Order: sequence, then structure tokens, then C-alpha cells
Amino acid sequence: MRIHVVDHPLVAHKLTTLRDKRTDSPTFRRLADELVTLLAYEATRDVRTEQVDIESPVTPTTGVKLSHPRPLVVPILRAGLGMLDGMVRLLPTAEVGFLGMIRNEETLKAETYATRMPDDLSGRQVYVLDPMLATGGTLVAAINELISRGADDVTAICLLAAPEGVEVMERELAGAPVTVVTASVDERLNEDGYIVPGLGDAGDRMYGTAG
Repeated sequence: MRIHVVDHPLVAHKLTTLRDKRTDSPTFRRLADELVTLLAYEATRDVRTEQVDIESPVTPTTGVKLSHPRPLVVPILRAGLGMLDGMVRLLPTAEVGFLGMIRNEETLKAETYATRMPDDLSGRQVYVLDPMLATGGTLVAAINELISRGADDVTAICLLAAPEGVEVMERELAGAPVTVVTASVDERLNEDGYIVPGLGDAGDRMYGTAG
């Protein structure tokens, strides 16, 4: 597994505001959207392309276009939905699947409650969206599901990661074709499984808490 921490002043600036507990939900959603686009720029550096011949207003020339099959973007519900617009803004021709997973707050393990993806992902580059790589359980379960469907190139885009989650992914997905792109690897997890310093519960901060 490969992990890429995006070192850019605009990334650091937006992440700082996301961390601030005074940032309201509308601002949080907007900044998360902008940050995802910056992360996606790095995450798609190796997106597959093919040569295409075109004519400019001046002369014939050769360029590139995205290869087929098209990339698949898979947000992990619910918080991953807040990252979708920022990703498809950069890859508007990508297809979108959905994976519903929830963390059991007692066991801290991920449980799947919904899937909406092609059965065969052979030859597809897949981009998984999940704001927080905390314990690693959710992403490991999600990526194993994708690999079981034939995906051979998976990139996870996360706003933040914890060292413990990175370690779990490296152990559980050893040898798998996986890259993690994130804005920061933070200090640690606390006793409740939250990233420190982190930014709190990304889903609650994006959408508020429904009681």
C-alpha cells in the first residue's frame, strides 16, 4: 500500500478551517468540497488515458482522453457524499457507485448496509471517498469489497488519517493495489476511536446531527 500526504499551502489552509470547532456546517461542506478537489488532483495523477487525434483551429495534433472503462467513484455513505461533488468536478465523466457502511460504536468495526456498484470491476480504476481514516476498519472492508469484484487499482481519498488506521490498512491490505491520498496523518486515535487533533465527526459537521 502507498500513502501520499498532499503538502500544499492551500490544503493546509483549508484543513485548518475545517478543524476549527467554530466552523459552521455550510462552511464546512464548502471547504471540504474544495479540499477534495485539491486532493483529487493529486489522486488522479496516474489516471489511465489513451491517445486521441484532434484538430485545433490551427493544425491537427495529438492529445489524450480518459481510457475505457471509465473510472468509478465510490463515496462511503454518509459522510463520503460530502466529498462527491469535489471529486466529480475533476472527473465529470466518471461513473459513481455507492457503498453504505456504518461503524459500530461499541466494536468500532464497519458494517455494510447497502451497495450500488457494478458486479464486475475488472480493469477499473476506483476512487473511494471517506473523510476519515481512523481505525481503518471501514476502508479495509470497503476496499476488500471492491477487490472481490475485480478492481485492480484502488485509491482512497481521505481528508485525514490516523497512524493506527494507516498501520491497519498496511497490514490487512498487504500486496493489494491500493493508494491512500490524504491532507494529513495526525497524531493518534483517542480512546473513543476519534482522530486527534482531527476535526470531530465529519458527517455530523457536514450535515448536522439528526435526533
